[in-house]
Amino acid sequence: MDAQQVFTVGQQGLYILMLVAAPVLLTVLLVGVLVSVFQAATQINESTLSFVPKVIAAVLVLAVTGPWMVSTLVEYIQRTLQAIPQAVG
Repeated sequence: MDAQQVFTVGQQGLYILMLVAAPVLLTVLLVGVLVSVFQAATQINESTLSFVPKVIAAVLVLAVTGPWMVSTLVEYIQRTLQAIPQAVG
């Protein structure tokens, strides 16, 4: 296994990581911005007001995209494990 193969495997792993994490992170980011704008407009400074909607949004996104996330990760792990014999010898 040469350096190029190591970098390719690492690059694919980071790409899958970003792809799987993006729906939850982007949703929480969007909800956080919307709640912050609401808090600034109404001058309500309550910490639970910013936390609870983010948790609810994250749970909803995980419920919707969870099966896709798991299947994507399983496919990546299967491809990686099946490539081990070719990489070694």
